[in-house]
Amino acid sequence: MQRRRILQYCAAGAGALGLTLGVGWWRVDGPAAPKPGGQRPASLSEMDFRLIDHEGNDVGPGTLVGRPTMVFFGFTYCPEICPTTLSDFSGWLEELGDQAAQMNVIFITVDPERDTVDAMAEYVSYFHPAIRGWTGPQAQIARAAEGFRVSYERVPTGDGDYTMNHTASVFLFDDTGRFVTTIDYHEPREFAVPKLRRVLSEDVKGAT
Repeated sequence: MQRRRILQYCAAGAGALGLTLGVGWWRVDGPAAPKPGGQRPASLSEMDFRLIDHEGNDVGPGTLVGRPTMVFFGFTYCPEICPTTLSDFSGWLEELGDQAAQMNVIFITVDPERDTVDAMAEYVSYFHPAIRGWTGPQAQIARAAEGFRVSYERVPTGDGDYTMNHTASVFLFDDTGRFVTTIDYHEPREFAVPKLRRVLSEDVKGAT
């Protein structure tokens, strides 16, 4: 009887885990996820947009050329993907140690209506200090998303409010602004950090 009860608990736990993974897949990789653009991001030197960072400075793609860059699009009201990704950022940067100072780490909002400069400043303050928050006019956000081949859309939640669906990939560029690779939302640290180290290593080699 006791063994049967243990097996029942195991089956229930496996079912709950399967449901959790299924919901995550539906939101990130399944039918509810934004459709990928199907193209690689343009190089930073080919992009043209003007935004404002969380300290009120004018920024754009040219701001990033000269150092390896990591970019993620999201929004401060995001319930799961964005805080998880920025927490991952923080862990990766901590593991890089002093090398973290050699990278641009950028969080660009897809919800500038709510994500003002002040809102972005408060939000990024909860994570690693190397992370910079960028916002700006809707039209400029759209131009930035086009250059990075990012998809996003406003989705009503039924209570008069709304949320945002958006591409969940992290984009890596070398110091010349050339797109190198992505880090996926599900990607473990043991795969993500070596990608960052390779981009940093290429930067060092290019400088010698």
